[in-house]
Amino acid sequence: MAVVWLIPLGWAMFTALRPKADTDKYGYFSFGGSFNFENFVAAWNQGGFSKLLFNSAIIVVPTVILTLFFASMMAFAVSRFTWKLNITLLIMFTAGNLLPPQVLAAPLFEMFKHFELPYSVSGSGSLLNTYFAVIAVNTAFQVGFCTFVLSNYMKALPADMTEAAFVDGAGIWRQYWSIIMPLTRPALAALGTLEVIFIYNDFFWPLLFIQSGDMLPLTTGLNNLKGQFLSNYNLLAAGAIITVIPTLVIYLALQRQFVAGLTLGASKG
Repeated sequence: MAVVWLIPLGWAMFTALRPKADTDKYGYFSFGGSFNFENFVAAWNQGGFSKLLFNSAIIVVPTVILTLFFASMMAFAVSRFTWKLNITLLIMFTAGNLLPPQVLAAPLFEMFKHFELPYSVSGSGSLLNTYFAVIAVNTAFQVGFCTFVLSNYMKALPADMTEAAFVDGAGIWRQYWSIIMPLTRPALAALGTLEVIFIYNDFFWPLLFIQSGDMLPLTTGLNNLKGQFLSNYNLLAAGAIITVIPTLVIYLALQRQFVAGLTLGASKG
């Protein structure tokens, strides 16, 4: 399965290393010609990838932080306390993941278009063409999944710890922030890694809400490499490989925490 999965990535890398003139001469299914990194340099410069990468960070970083913060609070409420609506709310948050995002595209677009903002904050005078719209929608769609995962993890934590903290005078916020949150760090690290990859790879919402080309994130800004009448697929392949690198680096950097979070969650479940 790993070999099958790597075939498209390997083919994209092979195409990116070949000049377009060589593929036009020998064909894409050939080994003739030279191999170099000129397409990567051209893709980075022509696509303005340094700016696009910064735009991706503007969207990804606050979205991941807000998602994990809201999801952890909701998970704490439905997992550590028994009250009338905790199961109902958990089902509602989980069921939200079953709704295709495209169904809400038109209503959200109209709502954001009529949501007025000062021109000092938004050049369009509304939520359209702002990072706020993309961050808000991504956060809303990801909170349900994270709440479901974190609630299952928190349920497995011994109730004696929070009960003892309550007896010692710790309030709800102190129990959440000082006791439960440190214990859920492995799960938060695993979810954070997944969320970074999910949100970074999102193509639909930035394309829908952002009209300015210089504000697009890296994955959506890949369209900048397409010509009006002709597309250089070698250049596009190089651009696609470049977009993979940040997520690969993040995964490798957080691999230990990611695996630890999954393992601890499985052993406690």
